[in-house]
Amino acid sequence: MPLPKKAIALISGGLDSMLAARLIMDQGVHVEGINFYTGFCVEGHTQAIRATDKPKRNNALWVAEQLGIKLHIIDTSEPYKEVVINPKYGYGAQMNPCLDCKIFMLTHAKKFMDENGFDFIITGEVVGQRPMSQRSQTMPLVAKQSGTEDLLVRPLCAKHLPPTLPEREGWLDREKLLDISGRSRKAQIELAERFNIDEYAQPAGGCCFLTDPNYTRKLQDLWQARGDKRYELDDIVLLKVGRHFRMQPYFKLIMAREEGENNYLEGYKSQYTHVFSTSHTGPLALIDGVPEAKDFEDIARLLARYCRKLENVSGVKIMIAQKNQILAELTVAPFEPDAIPQGWLL
Repeated sequence: MPLPKKAIALISGGLDSMLAARLIMDQGVHVEGINFYTGFCVEGHTQAIRATDKPKRNNALWVAEQLGIKLHIIDTSEPYKEVVINPKYGYGAQMNPCLDCKIFMLTHAKKFMDENGFDFIITGEVVGQRPMSQRSQTMPLVAKQSGTEDLLVRPLCAKHLPPTLPEREGWLDREKLLDISGRSRKAQIELAERFNIDEYAQPAGGCCFLTDPNYTRKLQDLWQARGDKRYELDDIVLLKVGRHFRMQPYFKLIMAREEGENNYLEGYKSQYTHVFSTSHTGPLALIDGVPEAKDFEDIARLLARYCRKLENVSGVKIMIAQKNQILAELTVAPFEPDAIPQGWLL
């Protein structure tokens, strides 16, 4: 008896990839998942950092657990930089290089497939769902440019596409694949109910920070301040945390918004000049860049503005420190909300 065919499924943590993998598993194919870490995933950091009552989990791992499959998580954050900085097919509405991103991931999935004895690749793509990478005109381009071509199966919308090799060779029954299209989630939700899947991540414009206008504004500011598009992993992680104030072209303040972010920024105190209050409960802030002494009072007053219990207080004590060295100790009046210069908050 021949061994079952093996497929590698791109698992994002969302419902579509979960359903696609399940459809192929139900045809007797051995399925394993693959997830690529680029550094820009929304749920990879936000849920872990912010203080919340929601369960803290990696959705891709959770999906794999629900499906009962092995998940391979691969760190591609370094080679992915070229996709972000120089996308061949350009950006979407924000800084999202979706078409280049899909090609990148499938190229790496094809390499993994070849090196590990898998027969084909599965994605949860739906024709017409995403404006860049999931259009009828671009889906063949993605398959060709990634080298996956005839070995790329998109189970949710397969009947809108030409039969792939796994279908033609009888590894898969094409009649059991689907014909979903467009942006509506109705068909996927109905399929989830049929599979008794009652819990899954809700889609909210994609799982990538590069689609978020607030995030991309901070990324563009980072590049402008440095004069080029280089970045390190810590840079893009910190863009996800706190309020960012570009107070001068040569420095900005990264200020925690709540306890979870305060705790997270504590881990960067050895790398960054930092600011905190010694008289009031309030946020920790990191200084990215090198402020001048004349900037210290504005920095202190801005941080004081976000401290608690400021009623009937004549002054807030603020410390500016670098590692174990105190750069300044100030007692300041907090900025009034309307006195904070427009344009500081990114």
